[in-house]
Amino acid sequence: MATTRLYLSAKNAAALDGELMSSGGFSLDQLMELAGLSCAVAVYKSYPPTELNKILVLAGPGNNGGDGLVAARHLKLFGYNPTVYYPKPTNRDIFHRLTTQLHNLSVPFTEDFPAALEETDQIVDALFGFSFHPPIRPPFDNVIAMLERTTKPVTSVDIPSSWDVDNGPPPPGNVGAGFHPQVLISLTAPKPAAKFFRGKHHFLGGRFISRQVAEKWGFALPQYPGTEQVVELPPYTD
Repeated sequence: MATTRLYLSAKNAAALDGELMSSGGFSLDQLMELAGLSCAVAVYKSYPPTELNKILVLAGPGNNGGDGLVAARHLKLFGYNPTVYYPKPTNRDIFHRLTTQLHNLSVPFTEDFPAALEETDQIVDALFGFSFHPPIRPPFDNVIAMLERTTKPVTSVDIPSSWDVDNGPPPPGNVGAGFHPQVLISLTAPKPAAKFFRGKHHFLGGRFISRQVAEKWGFALPQYPGTEQVVELPPYTD
């Protein structure tokens, strides 16, 4: 496991994304593709398709949801049987293309979340990213409440949905206070909320970041072995 502990605040994460898409030369499509691939690899390492084949991908209306749509495509190609729950589609060209790619692979979409949750083996949570601000609105409030109760393993993309990016889970009594995924895949660098993660596996996906960019934004990069797209981070112990 990597031993470097790195955190990137919500403000800096947004600014870094902006820099990557300006002076960094990356397009949004590229960043989503790299993020979604990292997520799919993390899922494969945690729960291979020979063990938990049916996978429900929850895609929100923002860029975190786009990462989930990319991950669903890769998971299909990795041998999983994915279904996508995408209740608030985003009316932007990049999202139309991502859904078209899934339709072309015969990946089904569902509007019945409770039934899909009952039938799946595992879940990918790509509902909300680091820009999430409460309150949680329908239908996502019911979705998060069901994720709190499910015994099926959940992998969250960048930050567990409903969590505050800097402060972690909501206070007791709020929707999401009891939501704790088994796997977290941090993108670029872990966000402060990762300090509250107590699941089985915490992965980092950010192999497209240069050393110079990391130094500028005040975080170090781990060593990615071989051709790996993700590296596993140790539990937070501070």
